[in-house]
Amino acid sequence: MRLLHTSDWHLGRSFHRVDLTDAQRDFLTWLLAQSIDQRVDAVVVSGDIFDRAVPSVDAVALASAALAQFANAGIPVILIAGNHDSATRLGFGAELAQVSGIHVRTRTADLDRPITITDAHGPVHIFAIPYLDPDVVHDELQTGRSHVEVLTAAMNRIRTQLQEVPGRSVVLAHAFITGGQPSDSERDIRVGGVGDAPASVFDGVDYVALGHLHGAQQVSGSTSTIRYSGSPLAFSFSEINHVTSVTLVDIAHDGQVEFSLIPTPVPRPIARITGRLEALLADPQLAVYEQAWLHVTLTDDRRPDAPMDQLRERFPHVLVMEYRPDSALVTVDADLARLRAVAHDPVEVGRAFLAYTGGGEPTDDEMAVIATVEELARHVHESSA
Repeated sequence: MRLLHTSDWHLGRSFHRVDLTDAQRDFLTWLLAQSIDQRVDAVVVSGDIFDRAVPSVDAVALASAALAQFANAGIPVILIAGNHDSATRLGFGAELAQVSGIHVRTRTADLDRPITITDAHGPVHIFAIPYLDPDVVHDELQTGRSHVEVLTAAMNRIRTQLQEVPGRSVVLAHAFITGGQPSDSERDIRVGGVGDAPASVFDGVDYVALGHLHGAQQVSGSTSTIRYSGSPLAFSFSEINHVTSVTLVDIAHDGQVEFSLIPTPVPRPIARITGRLEALLADPQLAVYEQAWLHVTLTDDRRPDAPMDQLRERFPHVLVMEYRPDSALVTVDADLARLRAVAHDPVEVGRAFLAYTGGGEPTDDEMAVIATVEELARHVHESSA
């Protein structure tokens, strides 16, 4: 049995205000082509289909068109709701979609109802665990309010069902499993300060197709049968070292699992560069970044004039710029102590302000402006007294 495992499409999301619709459309077109070329038996999507509970019209149209193409190609797709999705909205029309081989699972009532796909060696039962918000589902599952308890209850139902229908087994789940490495772009799902659950909750199944974390990875301390596929596109600069991919999973007749990663199309590389503005604009070795989405950190002692405009003359796709001067910044306590020492002198307060916001001591010309403004203000105050 060959499955293609993907997750965290986040349709409708942008990257630092850059619209990703075209990139997401290209990915879904590529995904269909890969599914056909690799002759997969099914595609499993482990949650966060959309980026928002109320997705945009364009995002819904994109998902609808892509799923219709999979249905037309005769490739089953199994999707679950993630923590970004609205289970109710995503699950609308699920019974009708199932007729076309598109299985959308969003309800706890369906936890132990598998989608069964058969190959030459017999059945593979695929169970779907959508994102389970403990505060929402604990009554229905008759558990406490923790991720560990609701996932354990879900898996107990699945293990009971597997006793009735023997065969190889796969579980889709959208959760933060202990040992996984997060990035900056996942939404926090902690309840009571705890957001994770141990990999041991999934004991007894052949492969666990996880969603939620955006880096492709095997859960630390587990076997290779518990994996995050990661997101197909990067959504933050913390993901620079991620190789975005989908996971090709082969399940042998005895349940043994082999997998390989297929890198996904990259609309534009992402990178960070750091240095003084003049050096960044002149360094020939930085030519490789001229078409990348960039996070730039400037280290000039003084904040340059219009730095973003200058940067974009060479690097047109700078998305984020921050300023961290090489000169040591004072601590908050030291800065407050300095202000208290000069509070009686408005000119010195102005000097301290410019030194803090400009990254260095103000020039003589700047101090002359401050002194002139202070003198004018004092004369106006005295004349009105």
